[in-house]
Amino acid sequence: MVLQRPYGNSGLMVSPLGLGAMQIGDPGLDEAQAATLLNAALDAGITLIDTARSYGLSEARIGRHLAARRDGIVLSTKLGYGVEGYEDWTGSCITAGIERALRLLRTDRIDIAHLHSCPCETLERGEVIAALEQAKRDGKVRAIAYSGDNDDLVCAVATGRFDGFMASLNICDQRVIDAVLSGIATRGFIAKRPAANHPWRFSERPAGDYCEEYWLRWRAMALSSRGHEWGEVALRFALTPPQVSSAITGTANIAHLRQDVAWAMAGGLDEDWFGELRTAFRQHDRDWAGQV
Repeated sequence: MVLQRPYGNSGLMVSPLGLGAMQIGDPGLDEAQAATLLNAALDAGITLIDTARSYGLSEARIGRHLAARRDGIVLSTKLGYGVEGYEDWTGSCITAGIERALRLLRTDRIDIAHLHSCPCETLERGEVIAALEQAKRDGKVRAIAYSGDNDDLVCAVATGRFDGFMASLNICDQRVIDAVLSGIATRGFIAKRPAANHPWRFSERPAGDYCEEYWLRWRAMALSSRGHEWGEVALRFALTPPQVSSAITGTANIAHLRQDVAWAMAGGLDEDWFGELRTAFRQHDRDWAGQV
């Protein structure tokens, strides 16, 4: 059995590894494959499923294939934009987005509803947060959260109105540890991009690839894996800070998913190893902002 971690003080418990369901929304993945992958994730002990309005078919497929297993899942989705007939980043867009997600996910509540990369100036107007808070009072949302990085994330934390947060946290992207985690002991935190887009895949600089920035940091730090696979080291690094509730990984490969679950079950790195990787980042940091 996979031990669960608390999502802050929300009352929710989540698996240390969550499934990022972007690939589930890819129309190139056929319906049978999507169903198999989703059910395999739950069978492997994953309880946190993270999706978004922008993930194509993802919400609908989760609703279609996991409705019968709903009580064993913590569902996270992201809101704020892309709802037909509503202006982005308005209270009405949030409310309509929640109703749409409930319908597609075939559920009566969203466990974690994230504002997705909402700018600070919008947060400070208060309208979108108030709409989430009303949905929580109405029982349609259990925890309200913010997904984003850098100054906007700091702004969201400062409001004091969120139950949890999601941001990039990995060996190559560590700013959030000092800037945010130390101040959110009672809040949930989900680490996204824990494998730093797998920069070890490339022997040469992957110019133009989404991984390029992380590859540059990776090479600059000249790290040692101590004989372990880098995927294991990276995932366990992200799960080491005690404030981290879960780290989400996305894949369409069931074998890779099961391997990630096994690594996550091994727990965080020991204090010495974690400190070594933290020191390497600090020594080579050249204003390395969080990657959105």
